[in-house]
Amino acid sequence: MKTIAEKIIALLNTSYSVYHVVSNLESLASEHGYKRLSEDKRFILENGGKYYVTRNGSSFIAFSIPKNKVEGIRIAATHNDSPTFKVKPNPILEYKNLLRLNVEPYGGMIMSTWLDRPLSIAGRIQVRKNQVIEERLINIDEDLLSIPNVAIHMNRTINDGFKFNPAVDLLPVLGEKTEDFSFEKYLSEKASLNEDEKLIGHDLYLYVREKAVRTGLNREFLSASREDDLTSAYTVANAFFDSEKNDDSLLRVFVSFDNEEVGSLTRQGANSDFLKDTLDRVLDVLKTDVEEKKMIMASSFLISADNAHANHPNHPELSDPNNDVMLNKGIVIKYNANQSYTSDSRSSSFVKLLAFKAQVPYQEFTNRSDLRGGSTLGNISNSEVSLTSADIGLPQLAMHSSFELGGVKDLDYMYSFIKCYYDLTTSIDEKEMKIK
Repeated sequence: MKTIAEKIIALLNTSYSVYHVVSNLESLASEHGYKRLSEDKRFILENGGKYYVTRNGSSFIAFSIPKNKVEGIRIAATHNDSPTFKVKPNPILEYKNLLRLNVEPYGGMIMSTWLDRPLSIAGRIQVRKNQVIEERLINIDEDLLSIPNVAIHMNRTINDGFKFNPAVDLLPVLGEKTEDFSFEKYLSEKASLNEDEKLIGHDLYLYVREKAVRTGLNREFLSASREDDLTSAYTVANAFFDSEKNDDSLLRVFVSFDNEEVGSLTRQGANSDFLKDTLDRVLDVLKTDVEEKKMIMASSFLISADNAHANHPNHPELSDPNNDVMLNKGIVIKYNANQSYTSDSRSSSFVKLLAFKAQVPYQEFTNRSDLRGGSTLGNISNSEVSLTSADIGLPQLAMHSSFELGGVKDLDYMYSFIKCYYDLTTSIDEKEMKIK
């Protein structure tokens, strides 16, 4: 049987784009007996049933309905997008005998890490066949592109700090110019389109070709692309699907949103109605009235799982002096006084109770008080579905680099913690939170 680390590495190595991530999640759901629903059709549900639904092919919700009447909801939410470059329409740029791709940044990346490494293209395409438009996934499984640095002989100040211009410095070289090259024709060939099929649109992104690997003296670290937030997303997903608990009154839900890295303000982002509508439809089919819904929401809990910053060994001054976060030392509970994170003493205590039950170590993160930190999807999601919530994550280094670093043990810790979260029957009200 594969370890959780082996499962995560295999999934990371096939996560070429957000659309491929959702395809992977759909496969996991199907393997565990979850039935596919469609937002444009009626939800036909039954107590004890297991279902999933997608939106835009890039966001995913799975849920298992208890055998008894729903009295509370347990949600774990993640995101599946990461900083990258998106290919523009009509992207070919010519320079002398070279072809380049016109791309633009997606999300807040460390730009320099994308240079001088093999890259390729993946995403989705829209294909017209007669009067029908079909959507298909595409991955050009080749070492195709490279973004070359300027030689130090021509940029003597490169090691003194350099501001990259995405429209100038970060355009990848595709190949040598030929008279008859057409990007549309090239994609059509790579997608194996027939003569009666025409490519009419695409959402394509660059991805790093290097595979995820274990590093360190004892292979105790994970070095990979898109660890933020796919290591949390896939670990939480595996724990969710491995949980078979449904003999109580809790509706169990797993969510993976798109577009967290650019603010979540899309129809498939955490600030959309995707989660709210799905929960409403489930509860409506289960004949839950308005007053019961409000009671259920008051008894529910949301875990927002998005990776956390570990103390950097070369820059300890950037971390809070009293709250250390280290690789392979446990899940991280994240706090912020200005509510970038949803954790407070009440919700974090519930997390600690579960961690104690699961025998999982935890750490606590807060920014150094004079540094502005990041934000995540917990509060954004709460603007649509207001629940008691805590923000947690896996510790990592080099966040938003094209290749990041995390701890292998932490994957096991997160899996065990989330499995416990879904396996246990817990209760929440205004006075207390407890494991029954």
